[in-house]
Amino acid sequence: MRNMGEGLVLKGVSFLKRQETAFNVNMVRRSVENFAVSLVQQYQSIYLIALGANSVQIGLVNSLAGVGATLTALPSGWAIDRYGLKRTFFFGTIFMAVGALLFGLATSWLWTIPAMFIFTLAARVNQTSCPVVCGSSLVNEDRAVGMQLCDSLAAISGIVAPIVGAAVIAASGGMTADGIRPIFWIQFVVLVAEFGLVAWKFSNPSKRATPKRGLGMFEGVREVLSKGVAVKRFLLYQSIMTVPFFLNMIYIPLYAAEVKGADAFTLGGMATAALLVPLILSIPSGKLADRFGRKRVVYLCLPLYCLSLVLLAFAPVGASWMLIASGVFQGFYMLGMVTGTAMRAEIVPISLLGSWGGLLGLFGGVVGIIVPVSAGWIWNLAGPASVLTLLIAATVVGGTVLTTMPETLKMKREI
Repeated sequence: MRNMGEGLVLKGVSFLKRQETAFNVNMVRRSVENFAVSLVQQYQSIYLIALGANSVQIGLVNSLAGVGATLTALPSGWAIDRYGLKRTFFFGTIFMAVGALLFGLATSWLWTIPAMFIFTLAARVNQTSCPVVCGSSLVNEDRAVGMQLCDSLAAISGIVAPIVGAAVIAASGGMTADGIRPIFWIQFVVLVAEFGLVAWKFSNPSKRATPKRGLGMFEGVREVLSKGVAVKRFLLYQSIMTVPFFLNMIYIPLYAAEVKGADAFTLGGMATAALLVPLILSIPSGKLADRFGRKRVVYLCLPLYCLSLVLLAFAPVGASWMLIASGVFQGFYMLGMVTGTAMRAEIVPISLLGSWGGLLGLFGGVVGIIVPVSAGWIWNLAGPASVLTLLIAATVVGGTVLTTMPETLKMKREI
């Protein structure tokens, strides 16, 4: 067993040594950012409730933030192709820190609107930039493993963060506005540290060392649509699968707290459990995806994610162990989405990955405007469990669309 562990470590070190500095530094950057995001994610909806919001107003805050993400999507993708990844990471990280600061200063749920708007806008810039690093610096045969390895390191910080958040909240007075507020101060400090890391260590990948300055924003989108393979179908798939991304973040913790009686430590345990699956299975699933294809791995993950929703729906009130078990299976959503991200990097030329990411962000942003507030109304009119039904339906439809996509593992593409 020890020799097997040493062998895995040596293979991991060998894998990292043959990758570009941009990829290795970005793994660390993403882990730092994931700690900052995971620190508050489970408690954000509870914070808004404590500040006086109801379920519809929580949806409204997130939908308005989605407007910011949508407006930023195409410009951020164009900026990546025109000015380079380092500058876009600068912008995204510093404004995420500003958003965290505004959250900490909020005294009413209305004051969280500008905080969420700025934070989500800036996070969209970094979310658009991050996959471009892997898409530009990894060869096809390494891409799924590389992305899953990056996800594993981010999962470690994400496992620690919710427990740290729960401990800080418990020490600060419990799940009240004043009890939750200190975790936003910590988030601000961590994001400032991430900015320093980007300034000190990050450099653009060699294939993108010279930004493509000739194309305008809409010209880049036209080239994506003309030179990419099945990009419209992938846009549809990604947009549908963005529905669980938003609702997992907003309404799953709220459902667990309000309907199933989860406390701060149970919510933290659910978030930690959800990250255990990517941490433990990311490398094996990446190897499977690099050997047998991306789609097969996604097909394995989606039913297990739906199982997490079934467990959550049928968990007795106060059954923390069942809620945490639901969290474990929720991790398969992220595992499948990371594998899908490898596909998205393989269907357009490398020089257009920024514009492609911006286009995906635009459609994801539209989903982010419509879905949270719609789910809030559904929650009120049809009951909290209806949101879980919506999640299962979106997953089934997304999986069906994926069956129409070509397998991308051996696909050749332009530089």
